[in-house]
Amino acid sequence: MSLELGPVREQALLVALLLRPGRTVSRRQLLDGVWGTEPPGTGDRVIPVYVHRLRRRLDADGKTSADSVIDTVRGGYRFAPRRADVDVAAWERLAAEGRAARDGGDLDAAVDTWSRALGLFRGEPLAGIPGPFAEGERLRLAEQRLGLVQETVDCRLRSGRHAEAVGELFSLTTAHPYNEALAALLMRALYAGNRQADALDVYAAVRRRLVDEQGVEPGAELRRVHEAVLRGDDEFLLGAGAGAVRQGPATPPPAGPRPPAPPVAPVGDSAPPVRARLVRHELPVEIGNFTGREREYELLVAPVDARVVTVRAVDGMAGVGKTALVVRAARALREQYPDGCLFVELHGHREDRETVGRERVLRRLLRAVGAGEGEDCEDLDELAASWRAATASRRLLLVLDDASRAEQVRPLLPAGSGSVVMVTSRRRLTGLDADRRVSLPPLGLDEAAGLLSRIVGGEGSEREHAAVRELAALCGRLPLALRIVGARIQDRPSWAVEALVARLTDDERRLDELAVEDRSVEAAFRLSYAQLPAAEQRAFRALGLSPTVRLDRLTLAALLGSAPAEAERVLESLADASLVQRVTADRYRLHDLVAVYARRVAAVSPDEAAAARTRVLRLYVAAARRSSDWGASSFPTGPQGNGPFTDWEEAAVWLDAAGGELTDVITQAVALGRLDEACWIAEGLVDYLTRQGRFHECRTALETLLPLLDRATDRRMDCALRTGLGIMYGLQGRYQQARTWFAQSLDISRRAGDRHQQARAAAGLGTFANLEGRIAESMAHFAEVIGLVGRLTDDDWLNGSVSTRVGDVHHQLGEYDKAYDCYLEAIALAERTGSPRLLGKTLLRLGGLQLDLGRPAEAVGTLGKAEDLARRLGDVPLYSAVLGRLSTAEAELGNAGAAAELLRRSQALLDEQTGTASEIAIRHRLIWHGVVAEDLAGARDFFERGTALPTADANRARISRVLDDLGRRRRTSADNA
Repeated sequence: MSLELGPVREQALLVALLLRPGRTVSRRQLLDGVWGTEPPGTGDRVIPVYVHRLRRRLDADGKTSADSVIDTVRGGYRFAPRRADVDVAAWERLAAEGRAARDGGDLDAAVDTWSRALGLFRGEPLAGIPGPFAEGERLRLAEQRLGLVQETVDCRLRSGRHAEAVGELFSLTTAHPYNEALAALLMRALYAGNRQADALDVYAAVRRRLVDEQGVEPGAELRRVHEAVLRGDDEFLLGAGAGAVRQGPATPPPAGPRPPAPPVAPVGDSAPPVRARLVRHELPVEIGNFTGREREYELLVAPVDARVVTVRAVDGMAGVGKTALVVRAARALREQYPDGCLFVELHGHREDRETVGRERVLRRLLRAVGAGEGEDCEDLDELAASWRAATASRRLLLVLDDASRAEQVRPLLPAGSGSVVMVTSRRRLTGLDADRRVSLPPLGLDEAAGLLSRIVGGEGSEREHAAVRELAALCGRLPLALRIVGARIQDRPSWAVEALVARLTDDERRLDELAVEDRSVEAAFRLSYAQLPAAEQRAFRALGLSPTVRLDRLTLAALLGSAPAEAERVLESLADASLVQRVTADRYRLHDLVAVYARRVAAVSPDEAAAARTRVLRLYVAAARRSSDWGASSFPTGPQGNGPFTDWEEAAVWLDAAGGELTDVITQAVALGRLDEACWIAEGLVDYLTRQGRFHECRTALETLLPLLDRATDRRMDCALRTGLGIMYGLQGRYQQARTWFAQSLDISRRAGDRHQQARAAAGLGTFANLEGRIAESMAHFAEVIGLVGRLTDDDWLNGSVSTRVGDVHHQLGEYDKAYDCYLEAIALAERTGSPRLLGKTLLRLGGLQLDLGRPAEAVGTLGKAEDLARRLGDVPLYSAVLGRLSTAEAELGNAGAAAELLRRSQALLDEQTGTASEIAIRHRLIWHGVVAEDLAGARDFFERGTALPTADANRARISRVLDDLGRRRRTSADNA
């Protein structure tokens, strides 16, 4: 039998007791666990009321409080587990029984027991239950369930029941695409079914997803499973005795390492003498203080196929530590290569040496293996053939350091089976067939600070440790820079680390400081830059001028004044040269020190730099204005046009990718003396930022510019930015501040004779006066706006906004025909100007009018269009309001279930921490929905949560009185009945 457990807050309180069986839970714990940081106005006095209601629902008739499932004890309440069964307890018992069976070797019993435990889950745990305690338990139970699923599948694999696991694992990995443990289990299950290729495809898909979307490589466990699949390691993948588990023909494992050939003994005196094989070990000395790189090191020393020549390539920017890593890995493998370990510097990126020709390298290699008879040959093909012949029977380890391109490497590959070639390069050698590619990033901050601390020595104080971390960050976590700085400190013991931090903080001096004797970070970058084609050099200079750290092809296209496709090609080329880091599939960044160098070389061409900066700032102006609901006609000054953005949505998505760097763009424009561009960007961003609730960013941008407006040439900004602040404060429900800014804007625009800004400021005053209930003042402001708008035929958005407000007045006065005409006019203007927010708000009002006219079916169609717009905009207050109106329409059509679900969604959408004016108004409307549906408890609960918001003070008492009056009337009606 199922029971109705009452409102969700009561259910949440029950959960807080049920999941602490036998434990005393205080009123304060219950209050914090159910309401969190927003307790009800009555405080913990509501707890006994909720407990009483729960007992009435849960306890059998005739039971006393002593027999209740909820005990009242000293200090709080306690759930009595002996009086009721809880499925969580059954789950824990079955999970423990399954683990005992597994540990005892009975895998089938473990699987069966765990399957019963998993059957206790029916959908998401504690779905719909609010409060911090329920949220924590929901996550805990979901994580425990996923862990038990993994244990169950593992037992199935080890007991030979892999076919049962594959389908479930495909479903789970689809639901949890980043869960590497599930991916590893799926790979093992596919391998058990003799589907090695499919298992490798799973790894490739997971790796691609992690690298492209999160910028990380798979973890150690998934890599070990991948290696085991490649090796055909049945025991690792399927457990002991796995030979009987796999089905189908097994693929023979690759041959093991070929042992060295035994020495050949002469046969009699006539046998020809055996020429001793020359064996050389040329690996450089491994540097001290090597730090980090464990994952990359494991990739390089992983087992190889003894039947082929294995190539492993390491790429990365100058100074990132490629050679040090490869030398360390090669020295660890030295004993496995009895025929020699050779090291060749190709000087692909050395300022003091020319790139070594392939012919010269081949002659040097032939001498190294004792085959110098081809030394006088000049033909590349003949030399390469001699090298292959000389190494055909050898198992070599060859390190080719600092290659410039794949063509330089290919003729140098030996022919002996089992040989390994490790190649380092600043470029990604995509033309080289390699079984492992390692793109080496800078060190992590902890690793970089650790390396620097070991170089300079000493324990150091906490202050010095902090300075070392800051110094490591200023070095860009680049090993070359860290070693240079460490050497400078060693050479000058009197230097404090803090002093060097101060010297490196200045971008103008930083590269100059990162040099010692023949080692220089700038010199390393200079050679990489010098080897670029002219087009890539220009692009590299331009990238140093980007106003954001992360950038994309549109940013570079604007900097260069080129097509986006060409900019993307250049970005890929620079990424291949390790001068640009790829952050996501379409976003890039310069390493901090590389960015300093890029700005330095850009400064050599000031005219080119000035033009690039103008173009990129104009790109942000276009994006801000295109994403704004106000439409192009609302921005009469400054650059016109939509830039590369086809619609508001595309511009908003592009701005989303910039994240919190938008205010940095404005700050940089100010620093460059581009105050007009800074103002135009800030003005355009007002609508974009406020509809996302990013009020702090909006205020920061506008208030940064206000003291500087006397230096702007566009005098319209004096009014426009103040109007923007008025809009921002008004949307937060801070009406007094909003009035101040609108009034200033209105006064300035009147004195300047700017009718456009005057109308916008007056419209803002009228809008928020209406929300405060000052109707007469609101009407006076709108009368001024209407008089001005008649002479502003070019601003469709403002005309549409005014039509909507006038329609509201007619609607409130009951003049429905006039209101209908105003709304239709506003809709047409919003569609013409491409203003989705104005369109959505007007459709919401039209839907409400249709409801008042008794046409709910028409209202559903109108409100459905508004719902789609609000969802695409991410406008939470608008979306919630539309759902609330749709709930009313469905209720009037007799669809009670649909109406209740829409109402629930509308309430759930509102963020209790935001509290904009629109949200508060919507909350009050939703309270009335609850009252009409006779859900006074639900309405009261929702009201209490809403009025806890700091900006709701002006409405709290009024709505509270309304609810109290309604409650008294309903009780009176019930008594009279």
